Amino acid sequence: MTAVILNKFNSSNFEKKGHAFHIVTVSPWPLLSSIGALGLTMGSALSFHGFDKGFSVLILGLLTVIYTSVLWFRDVIREGLEGSHTKAVQKNLVLGMIFFIVSEVMFFSGFFWAFFDASLAPTIELGSVWPPQGINVFDTWKVPFLNTLVLLLSGATLTWCHHSMIINNYSSVLVSGFLTICLAVFFTQLQSAEYLEATYTIADGIYGTTFFMATGFHGFHVIIGTIFILVSLLRYKNLQLSSKHHVGFEASAWYWHFVDVVWLFLFISIYWWGNASVSVDSAFINYV
Repeated sequence: MTAVILNKFNSSNFEKKGHAFHIVTVSPWPLLSSIGALGLTMGSALSFHGFDKGFSVLILGLLTVIYTSVLWFRDVIREGLEGSHTKAVQKNLVLGMIFFIVSEVMFFSGFFWAFFDASLAPTIELGSVWPPQGINVFDTWKVPFLNTLVLLLSGATLTWCHHSMIINNYSSVLVSGFLTICLAVFFTQLQSAEYLEATYTIADGIYGTTFFMATGFHGFHVIIGTIFILVSLLRYKNLQLSSKHHVGFEASAWYWHFVDVVWLFLFISIYWWGNASVSVDSAFINYV
């Protein structure tokens, strides 16, 4: 039913415009989201340096980002329901999502670069050993390993959800999607509990900085991905997506699988390899 309505919209819009592309109308959301992101960044920096108004700027920037994101999502969904997302537009949306994920790969590469730069050659200020002296690292095979299993399982349930959507199995989509959301929330809770039990902070040298920046931004991406999947499921439940027209859900699935892969690299590099105590002297002796 939804596919028929969307096809009807697409064909009528195509006849009106004479082309298959969507000419985007003037929107305030790019400018407002940029201002919100600037406020969020400045507020974070000011808060870290102890300025009184820093936290207020941070909250104001965060609220601006949330507000513009919700309305921007609304407008994109409305464009799709009105038939603006033709086959040509869908291809461009897919390409845009691919470029976005590539940019995210570059984003996390910076954190991995910082971590390996510090850990492969620990300086004398760190005691020439990694992890640095005084840092009590987490047990690799407890919460971090459990989180790895939870996230991998969520990727499997999301793949189940995707295939169920393709074959138009309505109940299976909702069940598998609900399980994915539950696993994602469970992962976030475990990560939060781990942060509360940490004996070091983001200000405790290069280890604390790289650890909390890498895992913290990953946790932020998990929250965004959870919302992304939830919105897609609600749209499917309201018959806004179909087995033939679900680019939004596919984008959320790609994003989530990217989050899974990043966590695997985090687990292997930071929680497993990075927890093994290695000194510069012993590493040099073993090399010789």
